[in-house]
Amino acid sequence: MMQRRLPDPAGPIPQERPSISTVFRQAIKLPGRGVKYIIVLFLMRFGDKRMDLKRLRTFVAVADLGTVSKAALRLRISQSALSRQISDLEYECGFKLFDRIGRRLFLTTRGEQLLGDCRGVLGQIGSLGERIELLKRGDSGVLKLAAPPQTIESVLSGFLPRYAERFPNVRVKLTEALGMDQVPLLERGEVHIGIRHDQGVNPWFESLALPSDDVLAACLPSLPLGRAGMVDIVSLASRPLLLLDSGYSVRRLFNAACRVADVEPNILLESRAPHTLLALAETGQGVAVIPSVLRTDRYRLKIARVAHRRKPLRDRFVIQWDKRRPMPRYAQNFCAELAAYMRKVLPITRPSSK
Repeated sequence: MMQRRLPDPAGPIPQERPSISTVFRQAIKLPGRGVKYIIVLFLMRFGDKRMDLKRLRTFVAVADLGTVSKAALRLRISQSALSRQISDLEYECGFKLFDRIGRRLFLTTRGEQLLGDCRGVLGQIGSLGERIELLKRGDSGVLKLAAPPQTIESVLSGFLPRYAERFPNVRVKLTEALGMDQVPLLERGEVHIGIRHDQGVNPWFESLALPSDDVLAACLPSLPLGRAGMVDIVSLASRPLLLLDSGYSVRRLFNAACRVADVEPNILLESRAPHTLLALAETGQGVAVIPSVLRTDRYRLKIARVAHRRKPLRDRFVIQWDKRRPMPRYAQNFCAELAAYMRKVLPITRPSSK
């Protein structure tokens, strides 16, 4: 069965422009060409282009957050206006995008298929706008950076003043975010770069390698813990443990090592605040499991590397960015300067000498 040909974006604009539903349904069948083709057709539909893009942003926001109320807050519009935009988009597509279960909205099967294309469209259009801004700005502007709280405290608090002296025309805007929370920020272009442990799962991310971050155990100096600055996870697991929650990469690495060693950790407390764990460890309440990027110099503690079969548990640090988005020249310079600084100062905390 012969398919109807799509209009050639390089040729004349057709009198009857296709609807959004036609564009998406047909563009999905064009490998490698779909997203660019959709963007061109949006530009061809200049009269209602803004409204079309607004509907796509609304659709993505609702899919990410799961409720109309949260999406309306993020987009700063009323819930009724947001609901109308979703209804209009469903009408143009010709099928339902969401199923309502209680107060939450869940993507339908077709909605899930459409979501990836919508992200691609918005990402391409966002990149076009960013490229134009870069041509205007040159080597000055705002650098948006995401990093975990312990990295901000231990690394960036020392690096940023030095950087500001050398590059006074670049303003660094910080966002506190753990590793996995940085992924959507990078994909949406809300930050230029992120500092995180290398998860190695996103093909769109480019990375600049840094020294590794060791998993450390911190306890009272009088507590016998390991030998020669190292403690095996098997002997550590039975002690009362003060652990970071699962949002931290060091915790996920520790959990994975426990599974490999076939031990069940004795968890006394889980916390999102690393210094809470250190304060409790200093008073003898348990052993804190922390990353080596965390400062411990304000506490009287014994520090040891956590290992399994004499192999230290560690995860590589990276500076990461989305390679689909243009990087300002000042952001590239920032990455190089920061990488050189981190290679000098890491690890922040080392095993105790005695």
